[in-house]
Amino acid sequence: MATLAQFHLLQTSLSSKPPSLPSLSSTFTLLDGLGQLGELKSLNSVKAVHAHMIKMSNNNRMDIKGKSLVTYYLEFGDPRSAAMAFFVGSSHYLPWSSFLEEFRRFGNDPEDMLKFFVEFCSGGVVFDSRVLCFVLKLCGNLKELWLGLEMHAYLIKRGFDLDVYLNSALINLYGNCLGIESANRLFDEMAKKEDMLWDEVIKLNNKNGRWLKVLKLFRSMQLTFAKPNSATIINALQACGKMRALNEGKQIHGYVLRWELESSLAICNSLISMYSRNDRLGLAKAVFDSMNDHNLSSWNSIISSYAALGCLNDAWIVYNEMESSNVKPDIVTWNCLLSGHSLYGSFQDVLTILKRMQDAGFKPNSSSVTSVLQAVTELCFLKHGREIHGFVIRNGLDFDVYVGTSLVDMYVKNNCLSCAHIVFDNMKNKNIFAWNSLISGYAMKGRHKEAIAAIHRMKSSGLSPNVVSWTALISGCSQNENHAASLKYFVQMQKEGIKANFVTISSLLKACAGLSLLRKGEEIHCLSIRIGFVEDVYVATALIDMYSKAGNFRSAYEVFRMIKNKTLASWNCMIMGFATYGSAKEAISLFNEMCGAGLQPDAITFTALLSGCKNSGLVDEGWELFDSMSTDYNIAPTIEHFSCMVDILARAGYLDEAWDFIQTMPLKPDATVWGAFLASCVTHKNLEFAETAAKNLFELEPHNPANYVLMMNLYSMSNRWEDVERLKDVMKKVGVKHSPVWSWTQIDQKIHMFNAEGKPHPDLGEIYFEMYNLICEMKKLGYEPDISCVCQNIDVVEKKKMLLSHTEKLAITYGLMKMKNGKPIRVVNNTRVCSDCHTAAKYMSVVRKCEIFLKDGTRFHHFREGKCTCNDCW
Repeated sequence: MATLAQFHLLQTSLSSKPPSLPSLSSTFTLLDGLGQLGELKSLNSVKAVHAHMIKMSNNNRMDIKGKSLVTYYLEFGDPRSAAMAFFVGSSHYLPWSSFLEEFRRFGNDPEDMLKFFVEFCSGGVVFDSRVLCFVLKLCGNLKELWLGLEMHAYLIKRGFDLDVYLNSALINLYGNCLGIESANRLFDEMAKKEDMLWDEVIKLNNKNGRWLKVLKLFRSMQLTFAKPNSATIINALQACGKMRALNEGKQIHGYVLRWELESSLAICNSLISMYSRNDRLGLAKAVFDSMNDHNLSSWNSIISSYAALGCLNDAWIVYNEMESSNVKPDIVTWNCLLSGHSLYGSFQDVLTILKRMQDAGFKPNSSSVTSVLQAVTELCFLKHGREIHGFVIRNGLDFDVYVGTSLVDMYVKNNCLSCAHIVFDNMKNKNIFAWNSLISGYAMKGRHKEAIAAIHRMKSSGLSPNVVSWTALISGCSQNENHAASLKYFVQMQKEGIKANFVTISSLLKACAGLSLLRKGEEIHCLSIRIGFVEDVYVATALIDMYSKAGNFRSAYEVFRMIKNKTLASWNCMIMGFATYGSAKEAISLFNEMCGAGLQPDAITFTALLSGCKNSGLVDEGWELFDSMSTDYNIAPTIEHFSCMVDILARAGYLDEAWDFIQTMPLKPDATVWGAFLASCVTHKNLEFAETAAKNLFELEPHNPANYVLMMNLYSMSNRWEDVERLKDVMKKVGVKHSPVWSWTQIDQKIHMFNAEGKPHPDLGEIYFEMYNLICEMKKLGYEPDISCVCQNIDVVEKKKMLLSHTEKLAITYGLMKMKNGKPIRVVNNTRVCSDCHTAAKYMSVVRKCEIFLKDGTRFHHFREGKCTCNDCW
């Protein structure tokens, strides 16, 4: 084999010979005798023919033979000679992508092509622009930046910098290796911008999601009178669809009509897609109907448009028209239908379509499986999900990251976290969606430590957790009532520079509502205003809930009135707010307003209304609402509604009626029903009914200490101390532990806890001194301690001392000591407030001329000027 320099010299000398040589006919006779290279049996025979062709053949004839030579060299394991034949010998008509495909097919690494190129250059071979263009494209694909940059410098030296093909390859190189901004700068610096360069830079920007830049470039292209090709127009239409730029899309449509390009099926299909992405199905259908001819892509485009926008019946009509036109659907057609039905909640139909698709002879691919898994997830068909998982494994689809992510999500939402973890661990390429599904699964199960560990593992894998990752963690903690953890993780999220979205804000407000943290809730409200989420209906509804549960009902009502498009959840939340504050009449008035606005109530609406009636003692109104559920609104009452009715009747003293109601109700009474009945029996001191209720409760929830405490209170009020001791023995035998009793109040930014047991508050001495002074003043106004609230068998003096240690009384007193500028005192207590503390709070509001908000285990009490909003009905 000649050296590369000699090879180059030979080529150069051959190119200077006359085009017609006397020996040509004999050469081709030799080749024809070899059966068009069919009889070449060894590498040496290929090299011999190649050498003979170089000596004797003209350029055109070499192109005909060049392709065969490349293949033969690769077959005989000589990629270097194959590269030489491709680079130097001929292949003016052999596409570089085809050559690379052939090169890979024989197990060769494309990077070796670049090594051969460098070797040939070092040997003195000078290549033409065609080869240089190929190498630049290869550098871009393989991200070989430095070789590409050297070639760029080489092109400038040789004066090739005005070659349009080389410049196009350079733009591609810069875009792939240095980013789209570098490619755009290179394009801007080019003196002569030919059509091909515009096409290339627009294609690159579209590929990188720079849709606004695509439209700007397309407009500039028009101003320079450059003419875009079909691919460029399609790229511009895709950008209009992605950006929902309808006006710009219409202008491009006008351009298509002016230049009579509507005969292009590809452009028309892109127009259909653009209009559908801009929610203009009528215009999409008009384009489709105006087409003289429809290919399968055209039918798929219009079916996809209807399906993507939820017009599922129309999608089927077009599908039937397609079959009538003798156009057979393909896998894309079926996937469009599967995706549309899955997206718009027709999950059962998805399974039917899957069966039809398989009956038609189509095998589901990764896109099909992803849509079906979503449907199975929502239907909670775990068995079907496992079957699909088996299909995925058998058909090698488990490599697909979207299929893997869908499987993780399916197992997570079907409460099979262990399977989700196995699928996740077996995924080779984990994207952020897969990580987020796993994090969400841990968080929803209350395993927030494992969720935060997954976030740290995600970081170690090279992925950065996004707002969805953190929100899944925050939301999961909030839903599991681990509200403090939600707020802690939000602080961590902020430290990492991740901005909250509306779901994050809603979850944080739920946490604040659960803890009754008014000031923290107000901070989150301010944050939602700053980042522009305050008008979001979900955030607004969460604000109503937070303010209602944190003791600022006025703000809750103001937020409610500011919502422009109120959802049923917004109305229900506000009605429940009125109910919690004992404003049942206002709740009913709001309910009537909601019905007048055209919204249909649901079961939650009536739970809120009946809760309001029980907190306000409205028996007749409660009966009327309960009866209207089934008669007027066709809503079957649930156990919650029956429990509310028992509470309404029993609280009002109608214990016989409540008993009859329990006996005749169609549902079996649960602990909430008997608990409501027992509490009222204690209030009205009806021992007979109370013992029956308690008997049922001890069977239904034997480890709930509240039931035992209520009965002990009733026995103590009846001086039945032996029964009190008997219940204490029962509690010890069953293993029932007293729930911790606590109250807290917030002073400035600090939470002050008061526990019935455990570590006392550091200022307890000062608090008792202040309380003593307060009680002295209160007694002058008529206050008398209610010793019936103490169930211990001790003397009267000791009972009065016991009353002083109630945590809500200590918290209110401490709030009064630290009160500034007449601000309301806000106290949260985890148990039902006793009658003595309730009475004491009334007197305190008079003595200190202040407002006191007390949230106990069941409702809110707002004390002002010696009165409470509950009207002593609690």
